[in-house]
Amino acid sequence: MNIAVIGTGYVGLVVGTCLSDLGNDIICADINEEKVKLLNNGGVPIYEPGLEEMLKRNIKGGRIKFTSDIKTAIEKSLAIFIAVGTPPGKNYEADLSAVKAVAKSIGEYMDDYKVIIDKSTVPVGTADMVAKIIKDNQKDAIDFDVVSNPEFLREGEALGDFTNPDRIVVGTKSEKARKVMGDIYRGVARTDKPILFTDVKSAEMIKYASNAMLATRISFMNEVAQLCEKAGADVKMVAKGMGLDDRIGPRFLQAGAGYGGSCFPKDVNAFFETMKENGVKGIILDAVEKVNYEQKRSLLPKIKKLLPDIGGKRIAIWGLAFKPKTDDMREAPSIVVIEQLQSEGAKIVAFDPEAEETAKKILKDVEYVKKPYDALNEADALVIVTEWNEFRDLDKEKIKDLMKSPNIIDGRNVYEPDEMREAGFNYIGVGR
Repeated sequence: MNIAVIGTGYVGLVVGTCLSDLGNDIICADINEEKVKLLNNGGVPIYEPGLEEMLKRNIKGGRIKFTSDIKTAIEKSLAIFIAVGTPPGKNYEADLSAVKAVAKSIGEYMDDYKVIIDKSTVPVGTADMVAKIIKDNQKDAIDFDVVSNPEFLREGEALGDFTNPDRIVVGTKSEKARKVMGDIYRGVARTDKPILFTDVKSAEMIKYASNAMLATRISFMNEVAQLCEKAGADVKMVAKGMGLDDRIGPRFLQAGAGYGGSCFPKDVNAFFETMKENGVKGIILDAVEKVNYEQKRSLLPKIKKLLPDIGGKRIAIWGLAFKPKTDDMREAPSIVVIEQLQSEGAKIVAFDPEAEETAKKILKDVEYVKKPYDALNEADALVIVTEWNEFRDLDKEKIKDLMKSPNIIDGRNVYEPDEMREAGFNYIGVGR
């Protein structure tokens, strides 16, 4: 099938590459000409495991190309994915200006029937808005359908999430559009995980409600962790006991330094704003975001328990990305932690296997190193902010020997407290 993907950010690039790998002819359009040139040469502007290799394979096979010519991309395609950014507006509502611009272009350039697919994360009612903009910008009345097809791609796991999804949600009442969407996803739909067809507004709601639920679980466990610290319980054992209940399950019950990234903070706030606009108070979501705000700031008091006077101290940070397997630092807890420490006069030396270049654009006066051990030389404390797997089995004696003082504040509960204390560390985790 001839498919256009407009927008080559994280979602658009993954969707376009994976669809080309299924044998479709893909045109990815973006207004950023430098990015288009980079992508046509097989370069990837983001870190996502396996993406660069898959992209190069499909460029070589002639199944995907990148262009800044949106008109041609629209005219040549039956299905058009809108995958542009929807960043927070001034009141945390989703900024739909890029979506509106794409809809206007589609209306101006479409020359026959198209299926327009909202892949960007957008509030309920956006498909109706897109349809109106397209109609208002058509020279002649041409039939089309607007479909809601929310993405559920986890950074670091995106290729697997696309090719073996938990669910594919498609919102449409058009049988013509339904057939097109069925054809697009035939290669990844499974007997036990078929495409869920819904009305458009329910599909739009599913994405926000899903992310809000996951964020709620995280904030709930972070608040439970605070109680565990006061009462002397172990939040890991509490989470394990909770997760054994089939009604609850084990996922997203890990306490830590708070959530970040491109989805949860933005989507929780946008969903909250949508609720308020529709006369719903959004009490739970308001609390979820407040707990997360406080949790990102909860490591500083732990650090001060071991280092009452932070001024002039050398503090090692392991992990900068908001989660492992990505270089994304949007809303990352590491930003809050580092800026807090710097405001207290600490000297920061940081390691992250993928996010160093991203961090350099955000943080100031940070020393970066290429290996986790290198961050520890003469360090007064180590703060773990991202749970990269390579941190789990490092030589504990070497860690202790390198550090000036064996203080570890583990913001992701990578290590076991008893083991670390027996090894001679002053160790503080979260909720343990």
